[in-house]
Amino acid sequence: MNQIRKHTFEAISLLTASNGILDITIVPAENQPDWIIPTELILSVDDYVERIWTYMWQQQEVAVFHLLPHEQTPDKLIVLEGNTTVHRLALQTVGELRQLKVRISDVKDTELPEQYAQISEHQPDTAKDESNEQTLSSARFHEDVISSYLFQTVTIDNVPYLVPDLDKIAHQLVD
Repeated sequence: MNQIRKHTFEAISLLTASNGILDITIVPAENQPDWIIPTELILSVDDYVERIWTYMWQQQEVAVFHLLPHEQTPDKLIVLEGNTTVHRLALQTVGELRQLKVRISDVKDTELPEQYAQISEHQPDTAKDESNEQTLSSARFHEDVISSYLFQTVTIDNVPYLVPDLDKIAHQLVD
């Protein structure tokens, strides 16, 4: 009888296939840290100078999340892959995208910088009670309340970046 061989792997192998290197794209955002998105999630970057709420991408209507104030004119849409084709979403922003390859060890968890904290703290009164933490995490996001879609704040080379909860955004925009 053949012996069953156990599969061994390091948890890090689930995150990246290239020895601890992440391919990220930095997306410019206004009134908050720029966003970090895994480059592999980006399906397209399209020029678009009108503020919209849905975008027709390859014969599919995609919900749009805005990374700039209502009065500012956007210049591009970034279409992102979702958990399903229905949960794809687009980010509307202004400015140039930057692509980086960074070591996982160079990405450090941090707190949201103080200048953005007041934007983040617009929460319902129930937020003051720790027992409502689960309710807050499932609460609807608001584009103008950073904490409602913030997954994590990180620094790379001492520059803060926002890691958004893309699943939460996509599910709430679509569902």
